[in-house]
Amino acid sequence: MRAVIQRVDQASVAVDGRTVGAIAKGLVVLLGVESGDADSDLQFIKRKILNLRVFDDGEGRMNLSVREVTGAILVVSQFTVHGDARHGNRPDYTRAAPAEQARAAYERLVSELRQEGAQVASGVFQAMMKVTLTNDGPVTIIVDSNKNFY
Repeated sequence: MRAVIQRVDQASVAVDGRTVGAIAKGLVVLLGVESGDADSDLQFIKRKILNLRVFDDGEGRMNLSVREVTGAILVVSQFTVHGDARHGNRPDYTRAAPAEQARAAYERLVSELRQEGAQVASGVFQAMMKVTLTNDGPVTIIVDSNKNFY
């Protein structure tokens, strides 16, 4: 499971010109589910989203999590984060999970983040979406539960 996590001042996602999710200060998570991902992958990504210390403390150091700043989380499904462009110019998406597996993992992650008390907005699975955000920093972190990623 791979997540591209961006610290934002605000973000929203729209489908067919209608806003379906929006947050103020917090994190945008572009989530890709990989074939073979297990519960341990989902739990790893969830812990990272909730505990990643990318917000400034009183001394201007990135030392606080989204929870500690009472930020929100916008989760958007995006299989293209598993695109492999090492060979040729057309990315290969064979590592991305089939739609039903990815949908179940995506919906479960959103649900579990909410159960943890996080304010969570989301996109629409498999929809063509327009994501608008103001990246703060910019701060962008890639988190991958597959230890062979790096």
